[in-house]
Amino acid sequence: MTPVVTVLLILVAAVIAFLSNRVPLGVVALGVAVALWGSGVLTLNQALAGFGDPTVIFIAALFVVSDALDATGVTAWAGQQVINQGGGSRVRLLLMIGGLVALLTALISVNGSVAALVPVVVVVAIRARIAPSQLLIPLAFSAHAGSLLLLTGTPVNILVSDAATDAGERPFGYFEFALAGLPLLAGGLLIIVLFGRRLLPHRAPSVLPPDVGGHVRTLRDQYALGEDTELLGVSRGATEVVIPPRSALIGVHLFPGMSTPSGDLVVLGLQRAGAPLTETGAVLQAGDVLLLSGTWEHLQYHTSGSDVLVVDPPESLRRSIPLGAGAKRSMTVLAVMVLMLATGLLPPVIAAVLAAVAIVLTGVFTSAQAYRAINWTTVVLVGGMIPLSTAFISTGAADMIAEQMLALVGGTSPHLALLVMCLLTMILGQLISNMATVLIMLPIATVLASDLNVSVLPFMMALTVAGAAAFLTPVATPANTMVLEPGGYVFSDYWKLGLPMLLLFLAVAVLYVPLIWPF
Repeated sequence: MTPVVTVLLILVAAVIAFLSNRVPLGVVALGVAVALWGSGVLTLNQALAGFGDPTVIFIAALFVVSDALDATGVTAWAGQQVINQGGGSRVRLLLMIGGLVALLTALISVNGSVAALVPVVVVVAIRARIAPSQLLIPLAFSAHAGSLLLLTGTPVNILVSDAATDAGERPFGYFEFALAGLPLLAGGLLIIVLFGRRLLPHRAPSVLPPDVGGHVRTLRDQYALGEDTELLGVSRGATEVVIPPRSALIGVHLFPGMSTPSGDLVVLGLQRAGAPLTETGAVLQAGDVLLLSGTWEHLQYHTSGSDVLVVDPPESLRRSIPLGAGAKRSMTVLAVMVLMLATGLLPPVIAAVLAAVAIVLTGVFTSAQAYRAINWTTVVLVGGMIPLSTAFISTGAADMIAEQMLALVGGTSPHLALLVMCLLTMILGQLISNMATVLIMLPIATVLASDLNVSVLPFMMALTVAGAAAFLTPVATPANTMVLEPGGYVFSDYWKLGLPMLLLFLAVAVLYVPLIWPF
């Protein structure tokens, strides 16, 4: 079996594993790296080189910075501005939500911005008497367009910029992606405003994200607390816990107003079988519910063990506090990082690493929280799939596929080659991770440009645009999946608005991109 056939078989096996959804993405990526070594296609160092690639380290560091913005309430504050200023106009809300999620995505990634804004958008929809299903798919789709505003919008941007450098061209600038992203965002919002009402369902959601304001009111009513009792604040909060069987707290006598045995938390209320306990308290039993108050750090520490079961994790509640503790430090770190990336004072990976370190040194995160902020599935996916791109080039598999594509289009028109590449990318991108899709297509795009003797830059940017056009299915990206239940959507709801969005992205990739980045 030739190396080319071996690489293609490994690729097919990886795509099947991605499509099955039965094998974790990280396991597939690691399996690819191991298979490339085990088959002799790559040496051990080559097969594992992806995990030491600067791109992987850059992506990991960005996760720390973006999660710090979310954890300190910067995204909650931004969402609150939509609630305060959006009013009841559907068009105004769509434009504000689309613009906000695009801006956040450019800074903290698609998944982070959508996850942070889903509860906000649901509350906005209910207050404006608009079905959440009219706003949530537009939220996800606008985030995809926003990923093309800045280098930090998605790991894919970083991958194609590095690939352009490897091919002998210059890297893309920090703001350069906006030359494609702004037309996509403007065109996408126009499609959403004009056709969204008819193409999106008017449906009640099956699951509603929590309304933090409603959550506070419920706790006050349930535990008969006064308005002066702080439940959610910048430095302090409150959360409910349930006493599980075999908890060390069983048998401890507690009453409202007293401190817990650690002395760090205060008991605001106790309930047993749904009924409040008296001021004299009670000896704790399995199944009792406590409302505990304290600093966010103490709440996180004392509710993370096995002695209590947390109803609402403090870490999640803390993210709902607009501009909470550490918000100014997080925004300062972000501003400095953006300045370094925009001016090129330091290599991108160094700027991102320094920003992640600053998040820890300034006390926004502990080192343990910084590690938890990193999406390790994404890191392992990129690190494991980079060797596949290496194998595509070293074995000649990319050359063979590129030659077949050029034979299909006649081998004379860069626009036709770009069209075929983008169509293939878009088809794969509806079924498997867009990051995996781009990693598969990168060496093919490089060879296509080389064989046509044209610049690789339009191929790289078009590949980025095509990779972001994951609109037709709820499984195309995690962001699409996040809005499925809150919006009450079914599988067929996505393609109706997704198809005109995909055609817009295809037109921009094939017709507009070569005008800005000439062949």
